[in-house]
Amino acid sequence: MVSGEQKRHNQSEGPLIPVPHSYPQETTVLSITRFHIHLVSDASGETVSSVARACLVQFENVESIRHLWWLVRSPAQVERVIDGITANPGVVLVTLMDGAVRGLLEDACRRLQVPYIPVLDPVMAALAGYLQADFGAQPGRQHALDAAYFQRIDAMHFTLSHDDGQMLHDLDSADIVLVGISRTSKTPTCMYLANRGIKAANIPLVPEIPPPAELLAAKRPLIVGLTKEPKSLTDIRRSRLRFLGGGEESDYADPERVRDEVNMARKLFTLHGWPVIDVSRRSIEEASAAILQLYARRKGSPP
Repeated sequence: MVSGEQKRHNQSEGPLIPVPHSYPQETTVLSITRFHIHLVSDASGETVSSVARACLVQFENVESIRHLWWLVRSPAQVERVIDGITANPGVVLVTLMDGAVRGLLEDACRRLQVPYIPVLDPVMAALAGYLQADFGAQPGRQHALDAAYFQRIDAMHFTLSHDDGQMLHDLDSADIVLVGISRTSKTPTCMYLANRGIKAANIPLVPEIPPPAELLAAKRPLIVGLTKEPKSLTDIRRSRLRFLGGGEESDYADPERVRDEVNMARKLFTLHGWPVIDVSRRSIEEASAAILQLYARRKGSPP
C-alpha cells in the first residue's frame, strides 16, 4: 500500500511524484518474494528505471513494489523521499549528482539500515580513472537539450510519417528501411530505432503486389528484411483477427498462405542482397540491436 505521505504532491518543491509499480508474477507461482524498491533521480528517472528493469528481470519468483522519485534536487525533496523509505523500507537505487542531496539520503539509508546503491558511481569512477579526468556533478545533465536530442525528435517525425509505406517519394532520405510481410514487427522496431536517432521507414510486402519502385531504387538507406516463423506468424494473425472481430478462416491467417508469404519475402530479400533478421524469438530491443550493428558496419563505425 502507498502511504498518504507518498501520495502528496508539493507544488512549491517541484514535480516530485512517487508512483508505486509492481511486476506481477504468474498465478502458478507458489512462493513469491515481495520487496520495496525506491528509485531516486535528479532528472527524469529513465536511467535508474532502466537499470532496475535490467536487473530485476533476472530474478524469478520476485515481485518488486517500485516507488519512483523524480527531480529530487533539494533538501526538502530528499526529506520527503526519506519519509517514503521510512514508511516502506527497501532497496534504494540512486542517480543523484549533487553531493549535499546525496549525503542526506545516504545518511538516512544508513540510519534505516536499508541498501543505498548509487548506480552510476562505479562507471563514473572507472571512467575518471581511465581518462585521468574529473567529472562534473550537474543534475539532469545527461538529458540536456543537445544536438542528439533534436536528432531523435527529427528521427521520430520522419519515422511516423514514413510508417507502413507512406511518403515513398523521399524514401532515399531514410537511414534504415525495414521490409517485411504483415506482423513482422516493422513499426515497433522502427519506433525503437527512431528513439536512437535513426530515421527509419518500413515497407509492407503484400502478396500479388510488387514492391514499390522507390524501394528498389533506394541507394542511401540500409534495407533490412524482417521475417518470422510461419507458425508464429499464423498465431499472431489469428489473434489479430479475433481482436478485430474477423473470422479465423481468412486467408490472412491461413497457414499455407502465410508460409507462401514468408517464402516470397525471403526470395525477394535474397534477390536484392538485403540482410535478413528473423524476429521469431527476438524482442524489439534485440532485433533493433542486430539492425544497428548492421548499420554501424555499413558506416564503418561502432554501434
